Amino acid sequence: MTCPLCAAATDALIDTPVEGGPFGASVQICEECVTQLSAPNPNHFRGLATTMWSEVPEVQVLAARTLTKLSDEGWARDLTDQLYLDDETRAWAENVAPDLGHKDSNGVPLTAGDTIVLIKDLPVKGGGFTAKRGTAVHRISLVADNAGHIEGRVEGQRIVILTEFVKKR
Repeated sequence: MTCPLCAAATDALIDTPVEGGPFGASVQICEECVTQLSAPNPNHFRGLATTMWSEVPEVQVLAARTLTKLSDEGWARDLTDQLYLDDETRAWAENVAPDLGHKDSNGVPLTAGDTIVLIKDLPVKGGGFTAKRGTAVHRISLVADNAGHIEGRVEGQRIVILTEFVKKR
């Protein structure tokens, strides 16, 4: 398989939400890209020269946002100048939710894709079950307009979890 963002060959791709766009918008990228989206390593993202031309809007948005973060690099500025996005995709790429400071119960910053552990039994409204203390929730999503909420999958069901009841793993 090839990562659609960095063009690296990989054995596994991780479904990653693309914030600020249509509900449920996500793209499958390599683990290295997931970990580097917040603070990208210029050498890892050299493949953007090719992948920024993807026909998949989610890939275009991530490529544009990554190039913006790499604007100190001359090659990234050149690619940004060459990048064409339709008006809707450009608005999405520029509509990055502000960092509301999602933090766990200990004040540790949370980022999209983190793994957290529940520190309290939580009854799931409408789910008919209780998410038990100690349950690990992988690849969380941040709720863009509320720093006290994150989303994750527990027992196969996507739920909203209050950050005061989690700790980062």
